[in-house]
Amino acid sequence: MKRDASHGAGRDVRTVRITDVARAAGVSPSTVSKALNGSGSLREATRERVRAAAEQLGFVSDAGARALSTRRTFIVGLLSTDNVGRFSLPVMLGAENALSVGEISTLVATARRGSVQEQHHLRTLVARRVDGIIVTGKATDPREPIAVPVPVVYALAPSTDPDDMSVVPDDAAGMRLVVDHLRTLGHRRVAHVGGRPEHRTSQVRLASLRASLAEAGMELVGEPLLGEWSEPWGRQAVDLLLRRGGDAAERPPMTAVVCASDQLARAVGDRLRERGVRVPHEVAVTGYDNWQVMWEASRPPLTTVDMDLERLGRRAAERLLAAITAEPDGGFADSGTELVPPRLVVRGSSMADD
Repeated sequence: MKRDASHGAGRDVRTVRITDVARAAGVSPSTVSKALNGSGSLREATRERVRAAAEQLGFVSDAGARALSTRRTFIVGLLSTDNVGRFSLPVMLGAENALSVGEISTLVATARRGSVQEQHHLRTLVARRVDGIIVTGKATDPREPIAVPVPVVYALAPSTDPDDMSVVPDDAAGMRLVVDHLRTLGHRRVAHVGGRPEHRTSQVRLASLRASLAEAGMELVGEPLLGEWSEPWGRQAVDLLLRRGGDAAERPPMTAVVCASDQLARAVGDRLRERGVRVPHEVAVTGYDNWQVMWEASRPPLTTVDMDLERLGRRAAERLLAAITAEPDGGFADSGTELVPPRLVVRGSSMADD
């Protein structure tokens, strides 16, 4: 690739080589190759440093020559079963960012899980000779694996086969972060409002909440309230919670409500205020997902857990690239489920300004 450093006529134009990237990143040329191709056992910090140097210098390797020498197309399929995109879109953005650094193109397809359309997309991707496929969805419920002759990584929604490669959010760790945050604020009586009980997301978050509260010596007030993933259910749940406290003039039976989603948490906060309960002075409220539309519209803004879905997508792409380059004969050594740690984002719904 030719690069004009000054973007002006008559200036020096030169080819940016892999050795230039290596020099800028302070690594060897072979390390640059591994970092950009997603292969090898490199630290994440090293990969990031190499990518930053490559982007700054405008380095682009010869994809055509690579394809001829490796018998690869340098195309990866992204298959999503999320027709809304709330969760799968950041996953796919993270994957595309990681893939684009190595000059790998993506083919994106959307279909309902297990549908005829999904099978059509899979046949098309295989016919296009993609090097591998990343499968994602709109929830963390496990899905049946797909049968294709290329490496596959399942992102967000894991495969039911434990030997497959899956990258999923660590929801149990997310709830531990919430409980530890509330514990440090002095809370001891916590209520829970969640979504549909048959969903894996509800089950994992509730199980971790129970265990974390018990370990911290805190109390789960009454039975957890599980229903729809909707604001009407969040509002209804508040009425049920306050009814547990008896007379409306009495203090609420809990000092914090841990919600399994931001949508539920927004509704819980709104309904508490309508019932005369101050948030967070009398009852703190926490959400989950760090959905900007929800936490920004909440009053006060929500304390919540960010699953770091872009990072999850990036890790899925890196694992796929490692599998693609590891076994040219079709044997994929890498397998198992990787948990991506979340982070707690503290805002006004759990900590008062005064």
